[in-house]
Amino acid sequence: MDRLTSMAVFVKAVDLGSFAAAASALDLSGPMVGKHIRFLEERLGVRLINRTTRRQSLSDFGRAYYERCRVILAEAEALDALAADQLSEPRGKLRVTMPVHFGRHCVMPVLLELARRYPVLELDLSFNDRLIDLAEDDHDLAIRTGTLADSAGLIARRVARQPMIVCAAPAYLETHGRPKTVEELAQHKAVVYRRSGPVPPWLFPQQGQAPFEVLPLNRFRLDDLDAIADAATSGAGLAWLPYWLVRERIETGALIRLLPDQAPFLYDCHAVWLQTRHLPLKVRVAVDALATELPRFMM
Repeated sequence: MDRLTSMAVFVKAVDLGSFAAAASALDLSGPMVGKHIRFLEERLGVRLINRTTRRQSLSDFGRAYYERCRVILAEAEALDALAADQLSEPRGKLRVTMPVHFGRHCVMPVLLELARRYPVLELDLSFNDRLIDLAEDDHDLAIRTGTLADSAGLIARRVARQPMIVCAAPAYLETHGRPKTVEELAQHKAVVYRRSGPVPPWLFPQQGQAPFEVLPLNRFRLDDLDAIADAATSGAGLAWLPYWLVRERIETGALIRLLPDQAPFLYDCHAVWLQTRHLPLKVRVAVDALATELPRFMM
């Protein structure tokens, strides 16, 4: 007899509490269920189930064997699903939550191209800057920027790094001068990002040390990156923004990149999903596409 099949019959008999119930669920005869159990016991040389005329119960070894069988059968099912994935294409609904601006400008184009490549793949995209609980909100994937908080049960893969640059409008620089060093930034007016709590400092990498922190003077505190870029373009002050967001403004001269010799701080971007025995093909393909395509949006 096939050992894996016999293990599946044994687990079903334990789960349902009787040979008869297992036989009905598996469309087998009662004697055949008993034959599978005896096959395992004879192979192992030990009793799995204690039987009397009135009841049956697991032996101590049978209880331990049952737990290991469940693990082995789950692994076998995951392997079968993995093999099936290789012969199919991503399909069904892919639910992704992402930050508003990074998602709209960078992530969405990659996922839309993926959907064009796979016509049976559906997209449910949520643009939200707050952290979503993947388990409670039933999302397959989250895109998160910055430092990840430790969280049990989650898997993360870095898919991009966002260079953060300082920029300002020509009008502002004509009036207030152009900072030559990172330290001089603290003396300039700035438009800064703030959602809740204190204003986060601007960060600049240092060789072998923690990033250098600058908190410039700020009259204007906004919680929208596009609005910060607009305000900086109007001459309201310096701004520290992802390069991808202000690339076109810099190319047209509406904004000027400052401190070009200073290495930019790189904000990590991760794809995050729930830990699972078998990662669905639609999620795996989406993460691979993001890791391949997103870096070109950062340049």
